[in-house]
Amino acid sequence: MSQMLYKFLTSPLRATALAPVLGAMACFALLAPAAAQAPASAADNVIIEMNKAFKRGDRARLAQLLPQARGHALEPWAAYWDLKLRLGEAGAQEVQDFLSRYAGTYQEDRLRNDWLLLLGQRRDWAGFAAEYPNYRMNDDKEVRCYALLVEHLKNPAPDARLAEEVKKNWYAQREADDGCNAAAERLLGTKNLKPQDAWVKARLATEANRPRSALAAVQIVAPDAAGMVNDLNASPIKFLAGKHIALSKARREIITLALIKMAISDIDGAAFQLENKWGMQLNTEERNWVWGVIGRQATTRLGVAPVGDALEYFAKVTKDSDLSDDMLGWKVRAALRAGSQPNWPLVLAAVNAMSEDARKDPTWSYWKARALLATAPPDAPPKPAVVATTPGVAQTIPTGITISPQRAEALALLQSFASVRGFYEQLALEELGQKITVPAKPAPLTPEEKEAARTNPGLNRAAYAIAIGLRPEGAREWNYSTNLHQRGGMADRDLLAAAQFACDRQIWDRCINTSDRTKGEIDFDQRYPMPFRETVTKRAQSINLDPAYVYGLIRQESRFIMDARSGVGASGLMQVMPATARWTAKKIGLEGFTQDQLNDRDTNIAIGTAYLKFALDDFNGSMPMAAAAYNAGPGRPRTWRNGPVMDAAIWAESIPFSETRDYVKKVLSNTTNYAAILTGRPQSLKARLSTVGPRDAAQPEPYKDLP
Repeated sequence: MSQMLYKFLTSPLRATALAPVLGAMACFALLAPAAAQAPASAADNVIIEMNKAFKRGDRARLAQLLPQARGHALEPWAAYWDLKLRLGEAGAQEVQDFLSRYAGTYQEDRLRNDWLLLLGQRRDWAGFAAEYPNYRMNDDKEVRCYALLVEHLKNPAPDARLAEEVKKNWYAQREADDGCNAAAERLLGTKNLKPQDAWVKARLATEANRPRSALAAVQIVAPDAAGMVNDLNASPIKFLAGKHIALSKARREIITLALIKMAISDIDGAAFQLENKWGMQLNTEERNWVWGVIGRQATTRLGVAPVGDALEYFAKVTKDSDLSDDMLGWKVRAALRAGSQPNWPLVLAAVNAMSEDARKDPTWSYWKARALLATAPPDAPPKPAVVATTPGVAQTIPTGITISPQRAEALALLQSFASVRGFYEQLALEELGQKITVPAKPAPLTPEEKEAARTNPGLNRAAYAIAIGLRPEGAREWNYSTNLHQRGGMADRDLLAAAQFACDRQIWDRCINTSDRTKGEIDFDQRYPMPFRETVTKRAQSINLDPAYVYGLIRQESRFIMDARSGVGASGLMQVMPATARWTAKKIGLEGFTQDQLNDRDTNIAIGTAYLKFALDDFNGSMPMAAAAYNAGPGRPRTWRNGPVMDAAIWAESIPFSETRDYVKKVLSNTTNYAAILTGRPQSLKARLSTVGPRDAAQPEPYKDLP
């Protein structure tokens, strides 16, 4: 069977000739529901063993096993692993033979990506230029930087578009890489980029605690200062205490980097140094940047330090456009938590100072609209108008209310992104007076659309890999097939068909993620599936927990993958940590609990829902705070809630941890959509959010020992 499946996946047969092969393939377990991992055959075990050998870098074992993988459906993976580990020694002809043998597959383009990186590192620009037009994924920033460098070498004339793209990719790379560094160095040498661009890269890298990346940028623009970068990273306070004078541009930038580094761990110390020693030696832009970093760091301490501290630091910035979008985002968050009411003018000014791309983000579009509405002048009252109704007779008729231009701008902004698709999109709907409802289901998939998905080689290989336990590899090939194989990715109808292919096989993460990509058509059955519905609803209702909330959380935690395991050890559908599971099992009287039971679906649901209910009770029924506790532990949201009572949307947006902030918003958005499905009635996200404020000291803490 696997030989026949392989021939189907790799042969150039015309679609009309596929029917016999597909009929045979239908017998394969892949095409049956795949909620549980399928038992591996001897041939599958060869692939699994090769995957293990690849991960440990065992080239000899890969070479030994590769002949046994010939003819297997996942042979392209086996061949890729073998060649990838020895790519640095492979000849160009062997690479081309691989690309030809596996033409059209993910593995072909994955190896092409690796080969292009190697050609770039070797400065083989002719070889790179010959192969790059065949590259389909186009999602590797380093490869793109090499391509832009080759383009520049062919035509070194000034090119603002090319320089801007290199800079954008360079800034986005968290770690130092050869491609973007080489392109930036070349463009700096030809004055297509400015020295300031390199210093900004060094600042961003220092803020992100990426010293190697910062050093690489400084080595391009001021190689003589590289030693000082190492010194300031080792001890910024010791460096700043030295007898440095910021006379030159390079010295000022090095001092700026040291102040940034210090601000990451010592906000007050960095502020003192800037205020009392270095402020006069830096120029206005440099000072503004450092104050922006200090303000951002202070904002991440909300609940521990007064918000006034952060606002005071941001107030020292004389020009908002000198700040990065990230700093301006934190300035918005500080302004939102300015007191019993947000500082709306400050919110508006900070959003307006962002780049065009940042302003388009629903997060900042929403808060800008709220700020516009809060600061808009009252609408003009109706004005009477005299209208002639019949000859010689006049009648006074009131005209409509005149909406202020600022209010009209806010409403137009909300309408531009309001939908059921996400947290701020749903809030925008409610600001416009609408509720969250289930969208109309798209037209049924046609037999031809279903068949195209069913016979898609990449989707089949991906599903096969997932079925035998190679989920990461399967997910990568699936994503390539839906998003990257063709420029712009699949169209909506093709995405719906691919999503249904996954749904039918209970590959829930691919089902959800694929359907989530549609732009015009939305299928809630695919985006918000409800596996194990009887178990989840019965358990949730038995402890007075909203099933929609449980489903909203599971969708975010595991995408319904029962054997999901996080990098920190959380397990199962509800991603329960071992210590949390033991505490919860004891609380609910689950005798003889052992950690391996977390892989049991019903046990995982029982423990996960119980813990969620304990968290919800501990936070007085606040869904946002309980979700934050589920993700980051209860101690942090207990701190973050300090301050005045506020709109919970403001509280969620000001969570210092980006992972938890994103998590809370997605869980609440998911919950609202699941509630619309389960009840069949319009729903309100705002009602679920409510408000957040300090705990009432008169009320007991139900679960002080909540882990």
